[in-house]
Order: sequence, then structure tokens, then C-alpha cells
Amino acid sequence: MEKRKYWSDPVIDEERMLNRMTGRIKNSLSGFLRVCVVALIVAFQMLLLLLLPFLLHQYTVYFYVILEIVSLIVIISLINDMRSPAYKIAWIAICLALPLSGEIMYLLWGKTDTNKKINGKLLKVLEHGDRYKEYDKQLEQEFQEKHPFRSRMSAYLVSEGFPLTKNNDIQYFSMGEDAFESMLADLDKAERFILIDFFIVAEGALWDAIHEVCLRKIKEGVEVKFMYDDFGAMIRTNKYFAKELREEGFQVTIFNPIHKYTDKLYMNYRTHQKIVVIDGNIGYTGGFNIADEYANLIQRFGVWKDTGVRVVGDAVWWMTVTFLQMWEMGNEKVCEDFEKYRPSMKFPQNDVYCHVLADGPINKHNPIEMVYGQMIQYARKYLYVMTPYLIIEKDMQDALILAVKSGVDVRIITPYIPDKKSVKLVTNYNYGFLLANGVRIFEYKPGFIHAKCILNEEFAIVGSINMDYRSFYLHYENGIWLSNQEVVKKIRKDFDDTFSVCEEVTYEQWLARPTSMKVMQAFLNVFSTLL
Repeated sequence: MEKRKYWSDPVIDEERMLNRMTGRIKNSLSGFLRVCVVALIVAFQMLLLLLLPFLLHQYTVYFYVILEIVSLIVIISLINDMRSPAYKIAWIAICLALPLSGEIMYLLWGKTDTNKKINGKLLKVLEHGDRYKEYDKQLEQEFQEKHPFRSRMSAYLVSEGFPLTKNNDIQYFSMGEDAFESMLADLDKAERFILIDFFIVAEGALWDAIHEVCLRKIKEGVEVKFMYDDFGAMIRTNKYFAKELREEGFQVTIFNPIHKYTDKLYMNYRTHQKIVVIDGNIGYTGGFNIADEYANLIQRFGVWKDTGVRVVGDAVWWMTVTFLQMWEMGNEKVCEDFEKYRPSMKFPQNDVYCHVLADGPINKHNPIEMVYGQMIQYARKYLYVMTPYLIIEKDMQDALILAVKSGVDVRIITPYIPDKKSVKLVTNYNYGFLLANGVRIFEYKPGFIHAKCILNEEFAIVGSINMDYRSFYLHYENGIWLSNQEVVKKIRKDFDDTFSVCEEVTYEQWLARPTSMKVMQAFLNVFSTLL
């Protein structure tokens, strides 16, 4: 086997399946046209909203009274909204810039209870899966006695509905291609069922390999449930993608289909989760999606770095429960028999403890953001973060700075080459306050880093969670919280290797950025929670 020239290069091994593939980018014309049609219809509806003040100019007095009433309703609603100040400021700016039409937009999309009816239905769906959550008080006590410090965060996670597990074997992957190579081998051994959930699905060499294995398993009598987000797959799959899969024997759910009407157009509420479960015994999660760039079969933005984990053990059941709950949310009339998806094997006893995390916009407590805050708070020596996007609230910024001032080595890795230029501008804008107060920021020089990982000397979280407002508040996310020191050391080594190919950003460099960039960043930052 030929070693990597530098750590971020894929390993060259002729026996690896992925190294025999030729990647490709295939954009669906039908998907593109669908996007265009939806965009045109929505644009027309938006135009009507924007023209309302002009259409009603002959009714100036009445219009003024209506505007005042609507504005008052919006202001009161925003003041009493429990979401972040940045979110409120963004909507206030829209309302000031677009009188009446801005207020209508807020009433359609911005209100906390806009989707109250939908949320009520989804909460009832989640209740079915919650019945299968089993809390082992003896196990919690055991963990507390063995690890008093670590058990504090574990206790919080238990209180938020994430049971503690043990008897796990966890393998960490520093690159997406390594995770997919292992995943394909495990899929090929499936005997009972396969559960797959991704945000993005793109037709290409990687999908062809996964599709081929799953199709073969279906013919052998294996049940395959496949779920993906409509927004994430719209452009990169053909018009009949789901229909063709169903005809082949796949069970398919398209989560939260994109609607053409403004009052039903939810760009948020997406499933950003990444979950693969095989026979209830093996589970995968991480930052990767099913697209060739995630396995470096093509290069869109240089070397694509992603991370993930393979879990064998008791924790896999909670990955299964998470998947089935999301499956039922995407099929409100479906009520699955969770019991038939139980693990088929008894796992060897060990002391590898972990929690499976899952969160979404209907959860009022927002535990994933809170546990990220705890990761910062509990760091004593170092806190390292990999994230493609850095759009965080003032309280998390303050937590990072407090950690620095307490002697913690705080470092954040973001991409050098962005996938979204506007988000990169806002990410860069967020550097300033952090750099000025001692947080060290590194940009991944080989290309784009899509990994979502946070680490201190005691714990790590690996999963789908970006360090931004969208992940914390607007999308369904998942991850694995772990405290096993062997795995923590492997993740730490990955961070150290990654730092070696990064370029550190200094505060002086940040201050010296062009004036045009500063102006654009200041503007975009106002709307950062809506990007």
C-alpha cells in the first residue's frame, strides 16, 4: 500500500473498492427545472407582496393604519420570541426595509408558532419512538462512580432524552473515503435490514456502489429503508429517482418536499442527519453525504475532508430509534414496529460509554447547542473544533473567550476553499472578535473541510452538527458523544495532523481585509441567521 504524500491525500490501495471508481458530477436537468419553476412561482408571489404598498397607495390612510397594526403585532411577537437576538434583528431589518411585505413575510415564515400545527403532529409522531427509550439507572450510577467529572455532562444528556450506553466498539474515520469503504463492506454483509438517511444524495460513482449493494441485498430478502431530504437531493437526482427505487424494492421517503407556495415553503426544517444502520448491530454517522466529492472521487473544492464513526454495540439501537422516528415524521400515517429492528446479536461487555444525540427545530430545549456549550465549559487544557461554517451567537463566542482567558487552548478549523462564498464571508466576519480575544483559527489549506467535530481532553462529539445557527436551531441533526480515551486520542491525533496542513489566521490579517469585503460582511452578518 502506498502511503499518503501528506495526510489529507487518499490512500492508494488497488484492493480498495473506491480506488477503482471514477467519480462524476451529474446535475439533473429535471431537478434544475423544478428548482427554476418553484423559484419563479415563489418569486411571483414575493413580487406581489413587495408591490402591496404601491397597489394600496390610493388607500393611504387605511394602509397606514393597517401597517401600524401589523408592525405592532410583529414587534410584540419578536420581543416575546424566545429565539436569539440575532434572529430578531434580522427580521426587524427586513421589516424596516420592506414595510408591510416584510411583516407579511415574518408572519409567514418567521414566527415561532408559524408551524405550530405541523410541530404538534410531529411531536405526537416522536412520542411513539420515545416509548422505546430505556434508561438504565444502574448504568448511570456505575458511570458516575467511575468517572465523576464526565458523568456531569452525561447526566445532562440523560435528562434531555439521550440514554447512556456501554458495550460499544467505536472506529473513527478521519476521511470520508475511509468511512465509505468500511460502510460498503458492512452493507454487503447485511442479513435483515438496512436503514439509510442522508441530507444530500447525488447520482455518481459512490451512489452507484451503494445502490448496487443495496439492490443485491433486496434480492436476497433484506429490507432497505432509504430516506433523503428533498432540498439536498433535488438538483443531483433525476425526476424519477424515488419512483425507480421503489420499483426496485426500496422503501423510500423524501423528507419535507419543497413546496411551490410561499406559505408552505420551508427552506428550513430539513433533515441534515447522516445515519446508516445495518441489522441493528452496526451504525455509521458523520459529516459525509452520498456524493462523489465526499469520498474524494472528484475534486470540487480541493481535497474534501470529512469525519465519521462506525459504532458496533448498544448505542446502535438509539441510532435505529432516531432513524425510525425521522422515518415516521416523513410518513405521518406510518407506524413502524420498532421491535423488529432490535439488534440481532449480544455485544461483548466493555466500558466504552457513549450517547446518541438527535435534535431538531421542534425541540424547545435545544440540547445540542447546550451540549456544545458544555464541551467548551468543561475543557481544562484544550478545545478543538472542526466546522465548515462558523456562525455562532454572542453567548457561545463569550464561552470560547472565557475558556481562553481561563488558560484553555482553543482552536477552530474552517475551510480555506469555501463551498458557499456568502457563508464563508460571514464565517470570516466571525473571526474578528474571537481572534482579538485569543481564540486561534486555522484554515484547511488543501481544500474544503466539511467535518463536524468538537473535542476536549475528556469528550468528543462527531456527527452532522455544524457550528452555526442553522444546525443549532433550524435543522434535524445527530451525532455521537463519547468519552473513551482511546478514541479521544485518535481524534486528537487527527486534529494535530490537520493543523499541520492548515494556515493560521492572525488578527492583523483579519484587520487588513479589503474595505469592500468589510462592507459586504457587515451587511450579510445582519442576516446570518437566515443564510
